[in-house]
Amino acid sequence: MFVGDSFTVGSGPVPRRQSYASQTARLLGGRPVIAGASGTGFCNEGRAGRTFERSFEVELAGRPAPALLVVSGGHNDRRCGATQVREAAVRLLARVRTHWPDTRTVVVGPIFMGRTPRKAYAVRDALAQAAEAAGVSFLDPLGERWPPGATLPDGVHPTLAGHESIAAWLAGELGGLTLR
Repeated sequence: MFVGDSFTVGSGPVPRRQSYASQTARLLGGRPVIAGASGTGFCNEGRAGRTFERSFEVELAGRPAPALLVVSGGHNDRRCGATQVREAAVRLLARVRTHWPDTRTVVVGPIFMGRTPRKAYAVRDALAQAAEAAGVSFLDPLGERWPPGATLPDGVHPTLAGHESIAAWLAGELGGLTLR
């Protein structure tokens, strides 16, 4: 299962079924189950009017516990302070742990296909701290170099090829885990 923003749920010409989250689930032998909405984050409610925690509650909490939950984002949280991002991530991870104590949870920091804004590093560091405090894995995509043609004309969102690149990276990082 995945919780995330537009990168996770798909955006523009890339639908949910072709998002990196869907592709990663299939690469790992699982069925994609994705929650979230464009513009949202750990503390940013976006136009959807909900954070990742609320997306978890509304879209996932009623489902049976998965083997793996990937919480991916932070891209839209740059306007929140690092402390606010960390606290929101800690709350979400605690809620997940309480609801699904045996589910392996992985936090993926903000993904930027092009130049990374300076504030994104503070968000990444806050999420890494929250993951460490919760005892869950943290993956940092900010050091990745994505191939040419990975970004839509908006300069932000991934193309289908960009989603494929993210999926290949994430599936490699997650290794042989099985999703259900």
